[in-house]
Amino acid sequence: MGAFLNKPETKKYNESGEGNGLRYGVASMQGWRVEMEDAHHAQLTLNGTLSDWSYFAVFDGHAGARVSAHCADNLLESILQTEEFRRDDIVEAIRAGFLDLDKKMRELPELSNGVEKSGSTAVCAFVSPKQIYIANCGDSRAVLARNGAPIFATRDHKPELPSEKSRIVQAGGSVMIQRVNGSLAVSRALGDYEYKKVMDRGPCEQLVSPEPEVSVHERLESEDEFLVLACDGVWDVMSNKALCAYVHSLLQLTDDLVAITNQVIDTCLYKGSKDNMSIVLVVFPAAPKPNPEAQRADRELDETLRQRLTALIQQNSGQEEDVCFSNVLKELVKENIPGLPPGGGLAAKQALLDKIYREFYPEHTDSSDTFDCQAELAEAFGAN
Repeated sequence: MGAFLNKPETKKYNESGEGNGLRYGVASMQGWRVEMEDAHHAQLTLNGTLSDWSYFAVFDGHAGARVSAHCADNLLESILQTEEFRRDDIVEAIRAGFLDLDKKMRELPELSNGVEKSGSTAVCAFVSPKQIYIANCGDSRAVLARNGAPIFATRDHKPELPSEKSRIVQAGGSVMIQRVNGSLAVSRALGDYEYKKVMDRGPCEQLVSPEPEVSVHERLESEDEFLVLACDGVWDVMSNKALCAYVHSLLQLTDDLVAITNQVIDTCLYKGSKDNMSIVLVVFPAAPKPNPEAQRADRELDETLRQRLTALIQQNSGQEEDVCFSNVLKELVKENIPGLPPGGGLAAKQALLDKIYREFYPEHTDSSDTFDCQAELAEAFGAN
C-alpha cells in the first residue's frame, strides 16, 4: 500500500497544562503513515522576565523526522537568543530565529553530508499578556477563533502561489503538479537543503525558503476563545470555519482538552485524512464552558443515532450486502439527522456508530481500520 500502513496507528500522544490564564491540550497520532514525522513544543512560561509569556508550536516533517524533532527542541531558544528579541523587536526576532536555526541545522553531520534529507514545516505562537505573535513556514496552520469563528488564519505556503512560484522560478526551479520541481509540496520549510543550493542567492531566495510569515494580534480578553495550531493532516479534511465551529461545540460538552483534541483528530481520520496528525489547542478565558443544555442535546443525539442505526440494520438484516457497515452509514447520511456536531458532522459520531453496529455484529472491526471502507465513508461524509 505504498506509503500507507495496512491499518492506521491510532495510539495517541497527549499533553496538557494550565498557566498564565491559559489552558492547552495536545494530541498527535501517526494515522495511516508508515512513520510519525510530526513534533511539537508547548511551554506555558518562559524563563526570566518572560514568565508571563507562553509558546506553542507544531512541526510537520517530511522525508524523515530528524528536522522536525530538532526544530521542536531548538526553535524557541533560537528566537530568544537573537539580538532582535533583546531589543523587543519580536516580529524580527522570530524571523531571525527561523533563519538562524536553518543555517545552524545545516551543519549537523547527518544533514551536512547529505545522508539525511528531511525537512519540516513550522507554525508557532507566542502568547504575551497583551499580544499573540503567530509565525508560519509551510502548510501547517494556525487559526485564531472569536465567537466560534475564525478571525485569522495563517497562509499555507504552496508552490502554486504566485509569489512563491516567482521565487522558485527565479531560483532556477519549476512548479509541476503543484510541487517544487515536481517533488516537494511546500514552498517554505526548515531543512530540505537539497532545495537550498543556489550559490548566488540568499536563504530567502532559494527554491524552498525558511522564512516565516509573522503576524501580531492584540488580545481581546472578552472575545478571544481559542487558538489552534495543527499540521496539514488536520486541515486537509477540515476547513478553518468547520474546525472552529467543531471545537467551539466540544468546549460546551467538556473542559477536558485532551479529550477534545483526541476527538478532533479521530474525526479527521474518519473524514479521510491519511497523514500524520498533530494539534495544539490553546484556550483563553472567554472560551465556552460546559453547559447542561449542550450536554443534554448531545445525549439525545446519541440516542437518536442509536435508534436510526438500529432501525436500518433491522430493515436490511435479510440482505447481507446491504447490512455492511459502510452501506448502512451511507443510508444514515441521507437522512440529514439534525443536531449533528457543527463542523464534525456524522464523522464526529463514527466511533459511537461502530460500537452500536458491533452489538449486532460482534466480529465487526472498527471501520477506520479498513482502508477501503474508510475511503468509502470519507467520501460519504465529505470533507467540510
